[in-house]
Amino acid sequence: MNKPANLKQNPHGTSEGHNVLEKAIGRQVRSFRTDLKLTVTELARAADLSSGMLSKIENGQTSPSLATLNALSKALHVPVTALFRQYEEASDAVFVKEGQGLDIQRRGTRAGHHYQLLGHSLRGELTVEPYLITLSEQSDVFPLFQHDGLEFIYMLEGKVVYRHAHETYLLEPGDSLFFEANSAHGPEELVELPIRFLSIISYASAN
Repeated sequence: MNKPANLKQNPHGTSEGHNVLEKAIGRQVRSFRTDLKLTVTELARAADLSSGMLSKIENGQTSPSLATLNALSKALHVPVTALFRQYEEASDAVFVKEGQGLDIQRRGTRAGHHYQLLGHSLRGELTVEPYLITLSEQSDVFPLFQHDGLEFIYMLEGKVVYRHAHETYLLEPGDSLFFEANSAHGPEELVELPIRFLSIISYASAN
């Protein structure tokens, strides 16, 4: 598995830095921590992390999971989206090289479901999260995901029977599915592996 790394590139395609997202999150966490006059040890304890892990996050040396970001946001008394603020302020465009999206664990993630976050829109009243999802032979089928907002799926590789509410759909490369995500949904049968598809989720931003 490739180490997740985001590259910010200039218009001529040359890289200007590695791990841009991780470093931006780290700077934001440190800024909120110092504003609250907390030590690394105190914040780590409040977020149920080790001091070493928190130091790595603040220095942009690791990609924190969504669960870790959620724990930090609660300990810092800020919404999760606030931790991405410096990254969003740095550029209006996000460029991600192949295989270098941010590996994350989403709530309800099952074994063998590999999520790469390809961008994160936090401005305004709508949040948009594009993911590249890969399912392997070890993947669990789990047609019971439920979350707020809308979801759009576009198949890239393989075949999967995908359930939404009471209906099932055989998705092949080039097929798409758009649905309300508050109904139970997810892969029900892995027909042809490997399976890769884009999943774009949009929902109202938290105030």
